[in-house]
Amino acid sequence: MANIKQIKNEYQEIVKSHSPKNKVMQNSLRAFWVGGIICTVGQGLSNLYMYYGLSKDDASMVATVSLVLLSAIFTAFNIYDNIGKYGGAGALIPITGFANSMVSAAMEYKKEGYIYGMGAKLFTIAGPVIVFGTIASVIIGIIYYFV
Repeated sequence: MANIKQIKNEYQEIVKSHSPKNKVMQNSLRAFWVGGIICTVGQGLSNLYMYYGLSKDDASMVATVSLVLLSAIFTAFNIYDNIGKYGGAGALIPITGFANSMVSAAMEYKKEGYIYGMGAKLFTIAGPVIVFGTIASVIIGIIYYFV
């Protein structure tokens, strides 16, 4: 019995010595910084569109579409992946991360054709987000209606 405990302890020491060090503070700061920049770009676009005469609601909508378009373009040129590697969760801000996941899946399966490749695999990652987002919005809408 003592031999098994000794082996487990030795194994734990080996695992500990070869495991990468956890950089929670550094990763958190990077996520905050990158996410903040993406949000700032979105707000800047919204302000720019309002400056050129759009209402606040229209400017917000066009800014959202612009962020999706920029995310898709950056994904196509492999820029967004580098931003994601550096910024981690900060690059997964819902609207840009959603566009990135859809374009990445489409690019990966393009060689299989437009229908069975891109068309079928486009929603592999994004599909569950759409389904659960729709379900959550219906539930929240019902609660909002009755409260």
